[in-house]
Amino acid sequence: MQKNDSVKSASQKKQKAVSSAAIHLMLIAGAIAFLFPLVWMLSTALKPLPETTKIPPTLIPSKFMWSNYKEATTAIPFWKYAKNTLIVCSLTVIGTLISSTLVAYGFSKIQWKGRDVIFYCVLATMMIPFPVIMAPLFVVFGKLGWIGTLKPLWIPSFTAAAFNIFLMRQFFRTIPNELTEAAKIDGCSELGILLRVVLPLSKPVLLVVALFQFIASWNDFLGPLVYLTREETYTLALGLQFFQSQHGGTHWNYLMAASSLIVLPIIIIYFFAQKAFIEGISLTGLKG
Repeated sequence: MQKNDSVKSASQKKQKAVSSAAIHLMLIAGAIAFLFPLVWMLSTALKPLPETTKIPPTLIPSKFMWSNYKEATTAIPFWKYAKNTLIVCSLTVIGTLISSTLVAYGFSKIQWKGRDVIFYCVLATMMIPFPVIMAPLFVVFGKLGWIGTLKPLWIPSFTAAAFNIFLMRQFFRTIPNELTEAAKIDGCSELGILLRVVLPLSKPVLLVVALFQFIASWNDFLGPLVYLTREETYTLALGLQFFQSQHGGTHWNYLMAASSLIVLPIIIIYFFAQKAFIEGISLTGLKG
């Protein structure tokens, strides 16, 4: 009997080992598939121009052209575009954190009539695509004299977005009400409770929302395309497209060099913030 149990146990361990190996192989294959475009972009960025269209294509350049990065940043006012992008990203992150925090606190910790109904209405706005409201917004911003400036790209962030409100509300609801009630008994106002009790406990979700907004603003192309009319106000996404259309033929090595520089900050930020990012996502109650 013991022999049969040991054989059965060994068989189960073997099955688990095979299953684990298969899962790891699938994950490795998926990682390679997702990393390949990045590797190809870096490879193309270091190639001489004739090699970028060579057939059959080669992954490793015959000569590493590190000067492509310098040429790419001097062919267009790259650093001016980067400055504009950083300004937009910084202001949108600030606006998003301020507005979304206030609204999410009102939906999670303050009792008022019709709160849940209005919250569901706010969530429903997530189903409205940007092209639907693009024309009305353009008219409004035009009457305000903001077309051609960076204002349409960052001022709307101070009105809060439904997805960020949802994330913060879900996290705030995990904070025990006993803490906020105790603060009220001590005479603390709602704003004081938010600043002194809720926000110090909400660093993970604040980081998640900040990262989401920063990446969205950094990669945004449609907004700058619609609202920016002067080259000196272009962001990196729009400036890269302008560089591509400015030349008769696309300099793929310069284009990929500039693209890799644009992607680099996002990779660095995620690399250093991934632990807090994953923690914030796991604590926001996205599973229901």
